[in-house]
Amino acid sequence: MAKVAWIERNKRKAGTVKKYAAIRAELKAKRDYAALSKLPRNASPGRVLNRCSMTGRRHAYLRKFGCSRLTFREAALNGLIPGVTKASW
Repeated sequence: MAKVAWIERNKRKAGTVKKYAAIRAELKAKRDYAALSKLPRNASPGRVLNRCSMTGRRHAYLRKFGCSRLTFREAALNGLIPGVTKASW
């Protein structure tokens, strides 16, 4: 399980991205890269990480299911994900 501080930090980053989205789009349209570089680093959408919805793990994240590979495997084996069956793991 991820530390609560990491999850909260990611939420703050998402809030910062949302706050500066319009400004970033405007500066990109004008191609004003000098002003764009003056914005906070966490205003870039690339700084927000995908995290597992159950454990908060950021590595091996499966976008289609919204969880990490470990959580996905456990849920699939227990039959908690509809349409996913065990083939050859």
